Amino acid sequence: MPEISLTVNGTAYTEEVDDRLTLADFLRERLRLTGTHLGCEHGVCGACTVIVDGAAVRACLMLAAQADGAEVETVESLASEGALNPLQEAFKKNYALQCGFCTPGFLMSVTAALREGPITDAAQARDVLSGNICRCTGYAGLVQAVLDAGAAK
Repeated sequence: MPEISLTVNGTAYTEEVDDRLTLADFLRERLRLTGTHLGCEHGVCGACTVIVDGAAVRACLMLAAQADGAEVETVESLASEGALNPLQEAFKKNYALQCGFCTPGFLMSVTAALREGPITDAAQARDVLSGNICRCTGYAGLVQAVLDAGAAK
């Protein structure tokens, strides 16, 4: 079994992993970071989206061994000392979640996109959101939350 070293949410880890262990399963089962959700396990729904070395990736499609040496951020990294960050506040304010299953993936996708630059119109917001699937909210609240968070930056 290969040994990997990576940093997750600012904490360094060195672990032995099975060759076939996905990053999503590593985060959920080994590190108990259960905010990374598994939906389709085929990279389609986006519920497992995390940020690896600055890029939004599907943790169900990446092997844990591929994250060796990487900096990984999960949804658990967004809130600070129990306080929601501006994006999470925008989701709350705009009712951009219902059941919440898809929310971590949306939050991580939008976080990565906002780091690349501002999101200033609904078309851009819809483009960023298009990589994730929500079955309960519609998308109006999600789009507005992204625009509000972009304006707060």
